[in-house]
Order: sequence, then C-alpha cells, then structure tokens
Amino acid sequence: MTHDTRKSNENSIFIGGKPFMNYVTGVVMQFGNGAEEVTVKARGKFISKGVDVAEVARRKFLTEQNVSVKDISIGSEEFENKEGKTVNVSIIEIILKKE
Repeated sequence: MTHDTRKSNENSIFIGGKPFMNYVTGVVMQFGNGAEEVTVKARGKFISKGVDVAEVARRKFLTEQNVSVKDISIGSEEFENKEGKTVNVSIIEIILKKE
C-alpha cells in the first residue's frame, strides 16, 4: 500500500470482538477530533463487521460532516497457526475521508 503508514495508524480502527457500537463510536470520535481520514481495518471473520462499522458511522453519525469512502483495499496475510500450518487470512482496509 502506498500511503504513509505512520499517519494511517494514528487514525486506524482495528475491528475485533468488542461490541459493534464501540467501533462506530471510535470512527466518529476520530473525525470529531479533526481527522481528515480514518481507516477501518478488519481480518477474517470480522470483515463484514468492519464494512458495517464504516457504513453505519458514515450514514447515521457523520452525515453532516460529508464523509465518503475514499478507497478500499483487500488482500490476505499469511501466518502460522497453533498447529504450525501456514494459513491465509483475508484483510480489508476501508479509508473514510471527510469531503
């Protein structure tokens, strides 16, 4: 990916097992604190939750701030599981941008 990872990580929300609204609130707070872009990152089974977080934040909470999807990137990461097998996990990054 060609964007500045240091800046990107400051405004990144990593989706996991916490309650859904925690992540939506995180995205809204990033924009409320003056961020121009926020990246929602998710892997594996959390990808659909990541998409939902980005859409709910954008459509329900950030309508007046005119936030849109700037870019979406997908890929996969390879790592070793507990049994020592190499497995691939899908990843998605959704970059939201204030217009």
